[in-house]
Amino acid sequence: MATNIMDKDGNIINAADATIPSDRHFRNAWTLSGKTITEDLTASKVIFKDKIREVRKPLLDAEDVIYMKALEADDASAKTASVAKKKALRDAPAASAISSADTIAKLKAAWDTSTLGDSPYA
Repeated sequence: MATNIMDKDGNIINAADATIPSDRHFRNAWTLSGKTITEDLTASKVIFKDKIREVRKPLLDAEDVIYMKALEADDASAKTASVAKKKALRDAPAASAISSADTIAKLKAAWDTSTLGDSPYA
């Protein structure tokens, strides 16, 4: 029984006949050209930004707690730091390194570990 692979546009190829990317991080952005499967960079950027949003959700929730504690303690410097951290998290999907990436490797390198933590693409 043959194993088939479907690309993002619904094109199907036998896996044994295909040249496949070495990793599956952007599997939903695969596109088929002849017998070669590549990652569509535009679709990969959408997947990358969605991953950022997934990772930042619990970070924003935790930062909300930190901000509320700073608010209760009337700690102006802690509030300012928390606001800056939340802004960085909100701005992460719009990073210029993402939009300017012209290869999958550069896109993976655009993960901001200082804001988001360890990269899932390492």
